Amino acid sequence: MQGMFAAAAVALAVLAAGPSVAATTAYRDPLDATTLDTIKVRFGTLMAAANRHDLDTLQGLYWQSPSVLLVAKSALPSEGNWAGFWGNAAIDQKLHDIAASGPIVLEPDFSKVKVVGLTRQVAESYAPVTITVSYAGQDGTPKPFLVVINWLKAGKDWKIASEVILPVPPAPAAKP
Repeated sequence: MQGMFAAAAVALAVLAAGPSVAATTAYRDPLDATTLDTIKVRFGTLMAAANRHDLDTLQGLYWQSPSVLLVAKSALPSEGNWAGFWGNAAIDQKLHDIAASGPIVLEPDFSKVKVVGLTRQVAESYAPVTITVSYAGQDGTPKPFLVVINWLKAGKDWKIASEVILPVPPAPAAKP
């Protein structure tokens, strides 16, 4: 019985120390600063190409795989309001449809772009972006979005493995 209490006491001590031990260990990003900056530049290239409707450049930024994903506004009610578009053919078509709908302006807040390494081969970026577009019933009014991208090291380059574009809902009205 004493052995069981001793084991329980040791387990509690380890569990109690766990978070404090982890908190003292400094996080080290698996990617160096140069690589993180390279991915930020790729993000800037993505934004500029989208603004120019440069579909060839956009296509080259995406990982060539049936597993590549773009989450964006849907034009078809059967897909729901927002949907996932899987594979390069679906993404190419979606980008073509958006470009054909008229002007598009993406204005990222570059001061808030954040890139982190998840592994030596995978990174994630986050950016608030104001998007003005008239695609799929949107009225061309600038609106806030969050863009979250998972980047995959493919050969010597970083490619978009998934891009999730999230509309930021309006703040709730203040209660009187």
